[in-house]
Amino acid sequence: MLNREEIAKLIRENKLLEGYIDLDTQLTPNGFDLTVASVYEFDTLGELDFSNKERVVPAGKEILPHKNGRAEKFGWWDLKNGCYKVKTNETVNLANDLSAICFARTSLLRMGAFTQHGVWDAGFKGKGEFLLVVGNPLGLRLKQNARVAQLVFLRIQETLRGYDGIYQERGK
Repeated sequence: MLNREEIAKLIRENKLLEGYIDLDTQLTPNGFDLTVASVYEFDTLGELDFSNKERVVPAGKEILPHKNGRAEKFGWWDLKNGCYKVKTNETVNLANDLSAICFARTSLLRMGAFTQHGVWDAGFKGKGEFLLVVGNPLGLRLKQNARVAQLVFLRIQETLRGYDGIYQERGK
């Protein structure tokens, strides 16, 4: 697992992450906090098969944040109990010798919500998308650019064939 200093070096030298809000705040002792750029509610059925030839990934309907006053630079989402798709501000650029796993921040867990993620494969380049589940029966107020998930990087033996799926360079 990479530490803060190794991650910072890879960001500076190899653009491991781009589009972040504040490097010093988002770097953690052994990871990097991802922030919310947009939130979507599911509005269609998803379909998944073995080969992905018949896969249908719902785009979702974007939920626009609201602002409480004119002076407010960023808005809020008032999310009811349920599942949402989140897209991040950050673009991740994994080399073929790095993979990543992501976890919900404990602050989010303490509020009765969590994120769910897949493995970030070596060679992946693109914006993060993941599931936000609001389990709190009273819901969750979430501000634009809130830090909700922590990405942890793992050094692996370099693979000759990195990620080349449909999400490569998506949203960049």
